[in-house]
Amino acid sequence: DNLSQMWEVYYEGVLRANNTLRILEADQAGEKTVTAARAKEIEGEARVLRAHYYFYLWRVFKNLAYVDENTTDDEAKTKPNKDDVLPKIIDDLKAGIANLPATKINSQAGRMDQNIAKAYLGKVYLYQKKYADALALFKDVIGAKDLRTMPYQNNFDVLTKDGPEALLVSKHVINPDGSGDNANVGDMLSGLNGSNPVGCCGFYQPTIDLVNAYKVDANGLPLLDGSYRNNPYKSDFGLSDEAKKTYKLDVTLRFDPRLDYTVGRRGVNFYDYGVMPGDAWIREVSSGGPFVGIKTMIPKSLHATHTASGAAYITDLDVNIIRLADVVLMAAECQVELGDLGAAMNLVNAVRERAAKLPPKKTGDNVAAAVYVVKPYTSFPDQNYARKAVRFERRLELAMEGHRFYDLVRWGEAKTVLESYATFEGGFMSRYKGLNYKPQNDYFPIPQSQIDRSGGALTQNQGY
Repeated sequence: DNLSQMWEVYYEGVLRANNTLRILEADQAGEKTVTAARAKEIEGEARVLRAHYYFYLWRVFKNLAYVDENTTDDEAKTKPNKDDVLPKIIDDLKAGIANLPATKINSQAGRMDQNIAKAYLGKVYLYQKKYADALALFKDVIGAKDLRTMPYQNNFDVLTKDGPEALLVSKHVINPDGSGDNANVGDMLSGLNGSNPVGCCGFYQPTIDLVNAYKVDANGLPLLDGSYRNNPYKSDFGLSDEAKKTYKLDVTLRFDPRLDYTVGRRGVNFYDYGVMPGDAWIREVSSGGPFVGIKTMIPKSLHATHTASGAAYITDLDVNIIRLADVVLMAAECQVELGDLGAAMNLVNAVRERAAKLPPKKTGDNVAAAVYVVKPYTSFPDQNYARKAVRFERRLELAMEGHRFYDLVRWGEAKTVLESYATFEGGFMSRYKGLNYKPQNDYFPIPQSQIDRSGGALTQNQGY
């Protein structure tokens, strides 16, 4: 949503964590209505949640005012946004590791545990380029888990959303009265535009560049040199109305099968809605392109039981914040930077071997919608190649899950990649032409409404 609301919502999360810790401290100093063991768990949960909220705020805005359970309301209102929050985030995550159990509290899906705290702390260390520290934590989280036994598609299936790959998730539920107050409101605008029973709203579309990135070479490997943009995939985009009527999907193209579990393409079956028809499901083809997202959608047959009453675009599908494949690829990234290219390749190959098990998506004629092939790497010849392979695999595996921009920023590649993307995408949609990415674009401006509310204690990010 808008930046001011984002600021408010995540600081509200911080406030609730602070209040929990404040109340807990008072209870343990007095009546002790909570057992010492449970108090330890509550502290761990609250501190990991606070770390999560601050980390999201830091990635978006960078310059923050840090408030905790010891900050008074008056202090919070006038605190400048000049605090280094990462050490505080790290302290909270370490407390989570120390206080949380190894498994979910009461076996409840979505609850915090040590693995979540370890994965998150490893992620923060990765952002700081502390690769050895991060890798040790990622190894603990991965343990003996075999990603290849965990179906990729289950991560985005409302019926299998609490599977073994899920680590930190945003849990959603349709209330007993059918209301969606606790459902996935964040993705409600991502539905198929104009498609019954969704009827809203066609936002958050996959790009043309992303679709082409799923091309593979004759060996089943991605085109790391950028040549995937050569001879771009031909959808019905830009065709005349008459030509669109006779458009035929080319099923002879080689693609990584994750493409059609991430992107809805014309001519390919889309869950149980039938064949994706093209423009009829697109809000504004001329500015958004010809594709729709899949990962935020649920099958049509489940709308009666998994969507809000009178608002079928609000589902109870969870949102993955950290899942095991993410951890595996972050571990691979650490191995590359530490020089163990063989270990990095094995981790990437586990992700690719899992992808190779995906059932082929079909056309309306019940034939495979592409020549689906994804093969493991046989070597990482040097560190630069390995780095490209790991980074590209993150793009393919985690597409449309909210990681890409932040990855580009932390790698120092945002300007190069996004300007190159704009040149390519601008060849199809003029609105993308001429993008000039500036250093300040790594972060967003502090909302002016928040600066005004603070009486000037908050200052604007440089460049805005």
